[in-house]
Amino acid sequence: MTTYLEAITTTLAAAMRADPRVLVIGEDVAEGGPWGATAGLAEEFGAERVRNTPISEAAICGIAIGAAQSGLRPVVEIMFVDFVTLALDQLVNQAAKAHFMSGGQLTVPLVLRTQGGAGQRGGAQHSQSLEAWLTHVPGLKVAMPSTAADAAGLLTTAIADPNPVVFVENKTLYFRDEEVPAEQEPVPFGRARLVRSGRDVTVVALSRLVHESLAAAEELAAEGIEVEVIDPRTLVPLDLEAIVESVSRTHRLVVAHEAVRHGGFGAEIVALAQEAAFDQLDAPIGRVGAPFAPVPFSPPLEDAYLPGRAEVAAAVRGLV
Repeated sequence: MTTYLEAITTTLAAAMRADPRVLVIGEDVAEGGPWGATAGLAEEFGAERVRNTPISEAAICGIAIGAAQSGLRPVVEIMFVDFVTLALDQLVNQAAKAHFMSGGQLTVPLVLRTQGGAGQRGGAQHSQSLEAWLTHVPGLKVAMPSTAADAAGLLTTAIADPNPVVFVENKTLYFRDEEVPAEQEPVPFGRARLVRSGRDVTVVALSRLVHESLAAAEELAAEGIEVEVIDPRTLVPLDLEAIVESVSRTHRLVVAHEAVRHGGFGAEIVALAQEAAFDQLDAPIGRVGAPFAPVPFSPPLEDAYLPGRAEVAAAVRGLV
C-alpha cells in the first residue's frame, strides 16, 4: 500500500535519478517541505538540486522559469494554492507566454506543485481551490490527481513536458492508502479515468470529490440509481470525448468540485458538455460546489461549507 504523499516523493526521486536536469525548489524543501513531500531528497541529491528558497513565491517562480529556459527541469513547490496568487505575474505572463512569444524557440519545462482544498481548519487564506483561475491561461496545463497512482503517473508526465504544468494536489488525500502498481507508467494528459460504471447519471468529479462521488454512488445504488463516475485527471487538456461518451449512455450529468460553484471549472465542463451532447441530455446538468463565501475557520462551519457525498447524492436525486 502507498499513500498519495509517498507516491509524490517516490516519483520525484525517480525523476531526479533518471535526469540530472531535474531539481526541486521551494520553501523548506530540503527539510521535506510543509507536508513531507520532498523528505529525503536533499540527503540523496544534495543542496545543489534540492534548493531552499526565501519566502517569496514570485522569486521562487522567477528563478524556476529562468532555470527552465536555461535547460533545467525545475519542480517548484508552492505550499498552498492560495499563495500562487503571489506568483501569478511570473506564472501567467512569463512561463505561460514564453513559448508563444518566442515563436517556439523557448520552452519552459517547469512543474509547479501546489496543495489546495479545505477540511484541515486552515482558514480562508490556506484552504481555497483556485484551479479555475489557472485553466483560463493559454500555455498552462493543469493536472488534479485524485489517487496515489494518478499522482505518480501524472507527475511523471508533467516533469517530462516541455512547457509549464500546474500540478494541484489535495491535502486531505495525502495519507490515503492505495494500491499502486510496482511499475508505474506515465499517465497521459487529456485522458479521463472511468472510475465507476453506471446507467442512470454521469458524475464528473474533481480531486477529493471523486471519492465523495463514489460514496454517494454506493448510497444511491441501494435506491436503484446507478451512477457512473468519471475523473478527468487533467483539466487542461480536458477529455471531453470521455464525458460525452458517458452522457450518451446515461443521458444525465452532474459536475462536482470542491471549489466555489460560482465561476468554478465545473461551469466550463457544463458549457462544453451541453454544446457537444445537447441532444443526449434528458435533464438540465447539475452542479455541485462550495457556496460563494470564503472558507470558514470554525470547524462546524467548515464542515457545513464543504461539498461532499450528501451534496452529490442530492444533485443526482434531483435529476432522476
